[in-house]
Amino acid sequence: QVQLVESGGGLVQAGGSLRLSCAASGRTLYLNGMGWFRQAPGKEREFVAGVVTANGSTRYADSVKGRFTISRDVHKNTLTLQMNSLKSEDTAVYYCAATRLGGGWDIWGQGTQVTVSS
Repeated sequence: QVQLVESGGGLVQAGGSLRLSCAASGRTLYLNGMGWFRQAPGKEREFVAGVVTANGSTRYADSVKGRFTISRDVHKNTLTLQMNSLKSEDTAVYYCAATRLGGGWDIWGQGTQVTVSS
């Protein structure tokens, strides 16, 4: 079992920054990837950024490229999303997620609210 707990959400003005963290515990050795998703009111959950645990390669949604940075601290078992130049359209509940080898995104945190005021 793997547990994911997010922190760091809040209210920020447009153009500002926030840093989200995700603490992973349990059988994290078997994780293949970790990432961030978000869900805005009335919209489907969407992929934001991800990292492959084996080689550290990253991938971003086009909407956040150049503004968001995902990073993973292997020793602390934490995943971070640095969000800069925030826009009102970034307002959503942000979820930390993980995959196991051969599986999909089936491990989820409880989510943290990010609100960007214009």
